Amino acid sequence: MTTKYEIGSVLTGKVAGIQPYGAFIALDEETQGLVHISEIKHGYVKDINDHLKIGDEVKVKVLSVDEENGKISLSIRAIEEAPKQEKKQPRRRQASVISEEPTEGFNTLKDKLQEWIDQSDLIKK
Repeated sequence: MTTKYEIGSVLTGKVAGIQPYGAFIALDEETQGLVHISEIKHGYVKDINDHLKIGDEVKVKVLSVDEENGKISLSIRAIEEAPKQEKKQPRRRQASVISEEPTEGFNTLKDKLQEWIDQSDLIKK
C-alpha cells in the first residue's frame, strides 16, 4: 500500500472483482479493498451481481485498514441515506366471549364442544 487510506474517508474506485461474499474495489493501480455483501446497500442483498458489475465506478467509505495484512474494508451503504422504516401497527386481538354460566369442576372436551360451537356462532353474527 503506497497510499495511506484513512478510516472514514470517501473515495471513488472501480469494481475489479465480484465474489459471493463481496466485491473487490480498485482504489488505485496497486490497492484494492473489499466491500462485504452486507455493505453493498441497506437491506438484504441476495446476489451482488444484481447491484454491481465489473468496471462500475462506485463511491466507497473506508471502514477499516489493516496495514499488516494489506486489507482495506469498504462500504457503499455507509455513504447512502438509510431508508425510513414504517412503524408497524400492533395487531388487534379479538376479544374472547366469556360465558355467563358459571363453570363447575372439570368438563371433558366432548362436553365443552357444543358450548364452543354456540359461542363461535355468536361471534360470527
